[in-house]
Amino acid sequence: MRRIPSSLATLTLVCLLTAACGGEQGGTDEAAPTVGPSTGPSTASVLSDASPEATPTEAESSPEVKAAPTTAKVAAPTTAAAPVKAPLTCAHLAEARIGSSKTPYNGYPDYLPLAGGQWSGEDGATVTLQKPCGIGDMDGDGAEDAVGAVAVNSGGSGTFYTLAAWRNSGGLPVFRALTDLGDRTPVVSISVAGRKATVIWLTRSPSRGMAELDIKRTSVFKLSGTTLSEVSHTDAPYNP
Repeated sequence: MRRIPSSLATLTLVCLLTAACGGEQGGTDEAAPTVGPSTGPSTASVLSDASPEATPTEAESSPEVKAAPTTAKVAAPTTAAAPVKAPLTCAHLAEARIGSSKTPYNGYPDYLPLAGGQWSGEDGATVTLQKPCGIGDMDGDGAEDAVGAVAVNSGGSGTFYTLAAWRNSGGLPVFRALTDLGDRTPVVSISVAGRKATVIWLTRSPSRGMAELDIKRTSVFKLSGTTLSEVSHTDAPYNP
């Protein structure tokens, strides 16, 4: 019989023992499966495939529509109504001033203040506002001015008449100008139109005495600055 080398016999025995042990271990403990890379689709990829691709928002998909610039409506300019001038009446003249330092009345250095239509001085003179009066625009400023007459008596037989103009200042009379008519030449009426004052007054012919009035004169006066001047007149016979 042929002898097997001891080394080979030993190796053969080890292999047999190893196989036997491996078989028993496999029967009691199963090796855990090896986790390798998954070949199936992942949950995340499934959800990603199932969900529709997000669409851009309406603001992104539609171009922004800009409103056309609006032009502000400009209101048509309105013409301001002309201020209403305060009225001046003949009654206001009863408290007016007559004369001034620049245009003195009857030689007085300053104005004379009427009170109730009259003024009395220490020299015995009395100034009285006459009834005739005219209201109308004399200087073209749109406000109605006043033209009236005053008479002064210094205690003698003479009574001197003067025509005066007052400017309308907020409804108050402000003295502007005057012109003398003469001794005992009473004023009958005054009217104002077209920036002129028409005055009807009584006077006499050169051959008549101071107390004799035989002319009814219609004079037209115009105001220029501080001057009240006669521009024309017509005469008619007067029989008292």
